[in-house]
Amino acid sequence: MLEVRDLHVRYGPIRALRGVDLDVSAGEAVGLIGPNGAGKTTLLSAVVGAVRPSQGSVTFEGASVLGRAPEAIVRTGIALVPEGRQIFGTLSVAENLMLAAKSSRDGAKPETEEVLELFPVLRTYYRSSAGKLSGGEQQQLAIARVLLTEPKLLIMDEPTEGIQPSVIQQIEDAIQRIKGKGIAVLLVEQYVEFAWRLADAYAIMRKGAIVSRGATADLHEELVREHLTI
Repeated sequence: MLEVRDLHVRYGPIRALRGVDLDVSAGEAVGLIGPNGAGKTTLLSAVVGAVRPSQGSVTFEGASVLGRAPEAIVRTGIALVPEGRQIFGTLSVAENLMLAAKSSRDGAKPETEEVLELFPVLRTYYRSSAGKLSGGEQQQLAIARVLLTEPKLLIMDEPTEGIQPSVIQQIEDAIQRIKGKGIAVLLVEQYVEFAWRLADAYAIMRKGAIVSRGATADLHEELVREHLTI
């Protein structure tokens, strides 16, 4: 479904990505892990059109997405839940969801009720200002909002960052249900055990390059410690 080949990104003299190759198959969940500064967020930004690579290719379902505007990439079926959530805090939960629904693919009317079933807390605060939600509730809103664009590939950047354990479990349960619908997932996560439980395959990034990849079942603690040490 997603094919990244020989991807390079520069910020001036800094080489943020150095020949990255990455694949996500239909219905697959891939965990992308690595230390801070490894280039994970830059890679995601390149895939969704927020950063222009200096070299390489990004194709989705066989078609190049390089050079397309981010909103055009969303319409192909790629959606990003960004680090830091980036919800509209002055708008209500309902208004945040309504704006996302208008961005759905092919003009189809997405089912708001489905995402409210995934995240019941949003029903409780449906008419409340999104800025008044807790961090974990805002993260659930951020995921729900993206699901209303009807993605084929859901990309998530650090979904557990700053969130209490009880809410992390709720988010994990929701992602498992999302996977069950056949939506592919690319997950960037520092909480390695969380990524382990959700991902079918893994890729480890370090210094702008993929240094190890394979089936999650083969990912052992020694390998994680080796590559997560800065």
